[in-house]
Amino acid sequence: MALAVTADGGRAAHRALAVRRVFLGRSVQGRPIRALVLGDPAAPITALVVGNVHGDEPGGFAVVRLLRHWRPPAGVAVWVVRSFNPDGTAAHTRQNAHGVDLNRNFPFHWHPLGPPGSRYYAGPRPLSEPESRIEHSLILRIKPRVSIWFHQPYDVTDQSGGDVRIERRFARLSGLPMRRLPRYPGSITSWQDFRVRTGTAFVAELPAGPPSGAAAARYARAVEALVTQLAAG
Repeated sequence: MALAVTADGGRAAHRALAVRRVFLGRSVQGRPIRALVLGDPAAPITALVVGNVHGDEPGGFAVVRLLRHWRPPAGVAVWVVRSFNPDGTAAHTRQNAHGVDLNRNFPFHWHPLGPPGSRYYAGPRPLSEPESRIEHSLILRIKPRVSIWFHQPYDVTDQSGGDVRIERRFARLSGLPMRRLPRYPGSITSWQDFRVRTGTAFVAELPAGPPSGAAAARYARAVEALVTQLAAG
């Protein structure tokens, strides 16, 4: 619990969040991958929000930046990861530094896709990449009730295979209409919805380009409202 200094110089407990930085691991090139944990890390309800997995899709950064200032309801911990692909983000490439599309590298209907370095190269085997193993470990550790993975550029909420009521709720709150995108082998959300049956993972596809301030605020409010509604039951 964070402590705030009151006007009379005393210390008062502040209900708000203490933002904790949690080191998760390092990318291929050694860049740190960290999470910000909003709320109590031991809370019974967890949520995961990810700014990007594909390095050339940075639109979600504006959303996760706004979420840093949010105070989740009691009993909820929100894990916010700016990027699971910092090397690709630095290079402005979809893939990581090994040329692997991390969203084709998970152990769910995985099979080889393309030669190394091609756009959808799935890697030599499932979870071959350190970034994928970090994602995999975190998800199994915290078992999120809801996970929102920001991508670009299709301007939709993907019906990703979890609880369709949750996906519809986010679509309504965010203004990103719900559509069912194709299912790809090795997809993170497909694996997560299969493996973590107590939660729902879905993709929020933002429009191309950087979101306006108003749009980023709308998406952030949608995340906050969805998580708050789930916490309320």
